[in-house]
Parts: sequence; structure tokens; C-alpha cells
Amino acid sequence: MTKTVFIDGAAGTTGLEIAERLAPRDEFTLIALDDARRKDSAARREALNDADFVILCLPDDAAREAVAMIGNDRTRVIDASTAHRVAPGWVYGFPEVSGRDAVAGAARVSNPGCYSTGFIALVAPLVQAGLLPADWPYICHAVSGYSGGGKALIERFEQDRDIAWRGYALALGHKHVPEMQARCGLAIGPLFSPAVIAAHRGMVVEVPLPLNAMPGAASADALRAALAEFYGASPIVVMGEAPTDGEMLLRASDAGDDRIELSVFANDDGSQARLVARLDNLGKGASGACVQNLNIMAALPETAGLRL
Repeated sequence: MTKTVFIDGAAGTTGLEIAERLAPRDEFTLIALDDARRKDSAARREALNDADFVILCLPDDAAREAVAMIGNDRTRVIDASTAHRVAPGWVYGFPEVSGRDAVAGAARVSNPGCYSTGFIALVAPLVQAGLLPADWPYICHAVSGYSGGGKALIERFEQDRDIAWRGYALALGHKHVPEMQARCGLAIGPLFSPAVIAAHRGMVVEVPLPLNAMPGAASADALRAALAEFYGASPIVVMGEAPTDGEMLLRASDAGDDRIELSVFANDDGSQARLVARLDNLGKGASGACVQNLNIMAALPETAGLRL
């Protein structure tokens, strides 16, 4: 039976990419509001309550407002904003880590942040397995394509071609840190250093590890093996091959997809390691993850409509 989906915030980058993935599929019918009605509260309320599934691609306050407008216990919600990522009663929408059954049965699912996806994919299974300490002060460096910053940042980068790198969250209060800490079970929030580069999409998230100084830390080989075992034969979370030239590249021409590639690099004596995740900030980092969660909630093949 066809399910109806309303994307609230469909005109934004994430919403547009979700709609692109869903448009060719006959399992879903999209409820669409034209430009004149999409900011009308009555029209939004009607769409929110008519839909089987609602996907929120909104600022945090607007996402909370949208959830409050739903007056039935039938409509199921996927929220791509930060608003509910550590909120009680919401299932975290990273099925490989949170559990597919939890997502499948959820009425309210919070889609992970793009940077958080990389960090959690690398760190959560290793802390859970006792191979990395939960009380270590982790550092996370990351770069993302500018499409993750919304229309204003996209316009800024595309109008000012002289911008090559934009560091931000310099006051160390990035909105992804709470979910990174909570979903990895860390005693201390990671020190997070994000930046935006002159590419439309793509993302690299890195966690450097001084293994010889970390109490109880396993070897780099053991960390790599544990990640490979944890994610198994997943077509979405995959282990990267060791680069033969010692380089990892993001290309501005990359079209992007819905996978995330994990790697573990180490020096010769094994005293230091680098956990690295490479993904599309609009794929597994946003729109692709929403579609994956929607598939699971609708009891459909998990990878249907994904770009793999």
C-alpha cells in the first residue's frame, strides 16, 4: 500500500535531495505545498496530520513547532534538525548503531548530524566493545562541503570564489557535540574542530588517537578488525582500502552517494592511529540517511532509492 510523505522544508537542500530520491518510487506519494502555502500554518498543519510519514528539514525551533502541530498518534516523524537528537522519546536514526528494530518501530526518529555520523560510526562501536576508553578527551577534526551550511553559506561560497577554507565554531560550542558524546557513551564531550571547504559536497571526519597514552586502548589492527566485524557486509557502512599512494582525496567534482567509508591508519610502531570517515554530507550525512530510516520504518528494503 502506498504511503504518503510530507517533507516540511522541502525547498531546502536536504529536502530537495530527499524528494529526488523518493520521486521515482511508487511506494510513496509526496504531499507537496506550493510556494504560496508552504509557510501557511493551516496548510502545514493539514499536511502534517494527513501524512503517514513527515520528514522535517527545518531550523530547530520550526521543527519543534511542527511536531507540536501533529494532533494524531498515526503520523510518524523523521526530524533532520538538531532539535531532538538527544531528546527523550526519540530514537536516534543511525540504524547501524542504534539498531534497526528500534528505528523500525519508532514513531519519532531524529536524523543524525552529518559530522556526528562520521564520529559516531568510528568511535561508538569501539567504546562499546571496550577497545577505546569512554573517559578519554577525544579530538575530532572535520571538513565539509559548503552545501551543509544552507542557502546563505552556499551563496557565499559560490559568489566569493576566493574562499578556500572556513573554520567555524571557534568558541567550541558546535551543536553536534551533545549527540556525539551521548551516542558514543563518552564521559567528556569531544573537542570538535569543523571547517568548510570550497567543494559543494563531501566530508571527511577524523579522530586522532595517541594509542600509547590511552589506558586500555587496543591496537590499530584490533580497532580496524572490530569496525569491520561490527558493520559486517553492510552496503552503506563500508571499510576503506588502504591507499597505495598514502593519500585520501575529496574532489570538488564528486557527485556524492549514500555510503560512508571508514578507515584506520597507524604509524609503524602502532603508537598512534587516525580513525577516518569519508562520506557525502548530503548523503549518509543528511538526505540519504533520512531515506534509509524511512525505508526501515515503512518495512521496505533498507537501501531502496539510495545512491550506492
